[in-house]
Amino acid sequence: MNENSPKLWYGRGYLPHFDGGEVTQFITFRLADSLPQNVLEKWKIEVEQRIITEIEYHRMIDKYLDKSIGNCYLNNERIAKLIQETLLFFDGKKYKLIAWVLMPNHVHLLLIPKSDFTLAEIMHSIKSYTAHEANKLLERKGSFWSKEYFDRFMRDYEHFEKTIAYIENNPVKAGLCEKASDWRFGSAFYKK
Repeated sequence: MNENSPKLWYGRGYLPHFDGGEVTQFITFRLADSLPQNVLEKWKIEVEQRIITEIEYHRMIDKYLDKSIGNCYLNNERIAKLIQETLLFFDGKKYKLIAWVLMPNHVHLLLIPKSDFTLAEIMHSIKSYTAHEANKLLERKGSFWSKEYFDRFMRDYEHFEKTIAYIENNPVKAGLCEKASDWRFGSAFYKK
């Protein structure tokens, strides 16, 4: 097995990850201060105690993130441009980018990794570069992104279509714009 072979299921923390090579993946990653650790810990305990399901846990995170809590650095146009330009730069090189949106405190992506790159490598390169550059622009130090990211592979075409709609309509659902195509930092904007 070479070092770029897919790992399939693995974990680096609380979230399990699936790295299946050229498999379409939905990814969410968030700013370090977007979700207080005590809130996350409480929900993790509720999952472990089976008070809530894993699906409910992820829905609660999505709902919380859409409240735009934390410093919301992605509201800063310079930072949003940096992130978007980075995502577009790697499109065709490390992955095929299908849909994306930058929210005030998190990012959603739908992509297919190229065969030479693992999902973990792709996420590391995006997060490492943008964190370093964003911290420079903001004249700050410290964690920019949360360590973990959420990923889910597409099960079928219906799941794929619903995921694109979810990603592109997230700003509308969060009350940030009226139409998905109005949100400048997302793939729907470029479909006009």
